[in-house]
Amino acid sequence: MAVSLRKGQGVSLRKEENDLSQITIGLGWDVAEEKRGFLGSLFGAKQEEYDLDAIAFLLGANGKLPGPEDVVFYNAQRHASGALWLTGDNRTGEGDGDDEQIIVRLDQLPAKYERILFVVSIYEGKSKRQDLGKVANAFIRAVDNRNKEMVRFDISGDASMAGRCSLTFAEVVRDGGGWKFNAIGTPHETDRFVDVMRPYMP
Repeated sequence: MAVSLRKGQGVSLRKEENDLSQITIGLGWDVAEEKRGFLGSLFGAKQEEYDLDAIAFLLGANGKLPGPEDVVFYNAQRHASGALWLTGDNRTGEGDGDDEQIIVRLDQLPAKYERILFVVSIYEGKSKRQDLGKVANAFIRAVDNRNKEMVRFDISGDASMAGRCSLTFAEVVRDGGGWKFNAIGTPHETDRFVDVMRPYMP
């Protein structure tokens, strides 16, 4: 059974219990149903679509990005090491299960990377007046190579997400000879992940 984390909590990903040769970081969300009133219901106004993007920063021992190539996002979906890639870009959040996935081969990740930081941002969230406070059932989870869900962090119903368009969601960090998953949950007003990235630039 997966460990359910709250903001600020972490858990070790144990090699003895899980196949960590390849893990899937899955992100899911739904757009919260808005109360449209009688006329809105009558004329069937279309539910607004949100395009949430998953981004990964690969950080070195100094907590910084070794280079510009160490960011995986919708326009650069595969890391040069071959150890991490984004499976695609879901632009609506429709359907059950993961809406976006980042695959990580932990045993192939070069030693210079100490942490992988996972960020979510709403594409053009500011101009569309969309924010994470209007997103329902949002989660991040880690699944091992045998399709076993190891850990999950859910942010739904968090009042601090109102007016925020990006989120530093979680991280996977080296822990001795193994790895640890930490739930971070820090929201940001910006809808541009490059703004979130700035503190990690060398």
